[in-house]
Amino acid sequence: MCYAIPGRVVEIKGRIAVVDYFGEHRNVLNDFIDLKQGDYVYAQGGIVVEKVSEKYAKQILDYWKDKFFQLKRVDQKISERKGKPNPKLKNIFEKAEKGSILNRSEILELIRMENKNEMETLFKFANGLRQRYLKNASCVHGIIEFSNYCISNCAYCGIRKDNKKLIRYRMDIDEIVQIAEHAVNDLSFKALVLQSGEDPWYTTEKLVEIIKRVRKKCGVLLFMSIGTRSFNCYKKMYEAGARGVLIRFETSNPDLYKNLHINSKSDFNKRLELIKYTKKLGYVVATGFLIGLPGQTEEDLINDVMLTKSLNPDMYSFGPFIPHPETPLSKAKTVDIETVLKVIAVCRLLDPNAKILVTTALETLDKKNGKRLGLLSGANSLMINITPERYKKLYSIYPNRAGIDKSVKENIDETLELLYSLGRAPTDLGI
Repeated sequence: MCYAIPGRVVEIKGRIAVVDYFGEHRNVLNDFIDLKQGDYVYAQGGIVVEKVSEKYAKQILDYWKDKFFQLKRVDQKISERKGKPNPKLKNIFEKAEKGSILNRSEILELIRMENKNEMETLFKFANGLRQRYLKNASCVHGIIEFSNYCISNCAYCGIRKDNKKLIRYRMDIDEIVQIAEHAVNDLSFKALVLQSGEDPWYTTEKLVEIIKRVRKKCGVLLFMSIGTRSFNCYKKMYEAGARGVLIRFETSNPDLYKNLHINSKSDFNKRLELIKYTKKLGYVVATGFLIGLPGQTEEDLINDVMLTKSLNPDMYSFGPFIPHPETPLSKAKTVDIETVLKVIAVCRLLDPNAKILVTTALETLDKKNGKRLGLLSGANSLMINITPERYKKLYSIYPNRAGIDKSVKENIDETLELLYSLGRAPTDLGI
């Protein structure tokens, strides 16, 4: 099963190719491939990742031709807005619909919302806004967690340096490339996240080698999620062919950030500068914060949302705080899922064109319905863990992660079944 739909190039404007998907035209950036009008391509994150033959493309398109429009009709029906919001909500919704930026008091009104019917109205509106701007495309990424070694000591994270009970692992370069090749060429992923702790064993040179070897074997959008590294490292990885980064700033409150990194060299301002630098380089940037951190106030949460928006990310990624037993925050309270869903909905109102990720941590808060609830609150991106079974449970950033007791095939099948039930096409149609 593929996680992208091929499209036909109908126009080329320098580095931009205009691609037709069943009558919808999308712009995609082409950095890697010699293209001409009439070629068929796969794109992810607004970037061309592979050119395919016309024969192959038409086989895939024949499969999708009817199914794509069937799914769109299901999505349109589910995302229809029902019920009448109260006057305050109505004013906020109308403002968001016009593309106006919500002010702090309006965001606070939504974050503080506790009435179940009002929350349902908010989620319904956010989902409708997602459908109106982005249709039913929901990109699906695979994630490979290649090392749980970490030199940082973040107070919330289970793979922190001082967790002596954790069994550590580290994949060698050949293994990483082999798993990535299997994910793309056998499982049909077109976007992969390579994630690790801040592990200095992987030097810039080794990371560059991994990227070059994967890109040589696979047509794929590579995201790197490796924490704080030098500007030069991120520049070299970009030059090697990586085009995505996942770097959260964790919290917009510098004092709270400092408390989370007491025994770490991590610096709040340097983290922000790194995110901005990767955006300037041309990376597809995924960023965001942790929701429900001990000491996080409503004001912090509003600032978190506003900071994310100001960074102009290509994807929003929010991690609900789940305490790990081997951390200084082990006795803190887990955030409630309603708060996470409200944040997703608020960000959809603030940025209707955003790709918003349903994280595994959100799924963990409600293993039965978390993924569905996230998608119905305005989110439109998912990740499937394709880390081999022998490592998956050892990447213990928080306990009892969703999906770690299931095979990759089970996770893929369940994800596709969910997406189809909601009328979503598991693909990314570009920008």
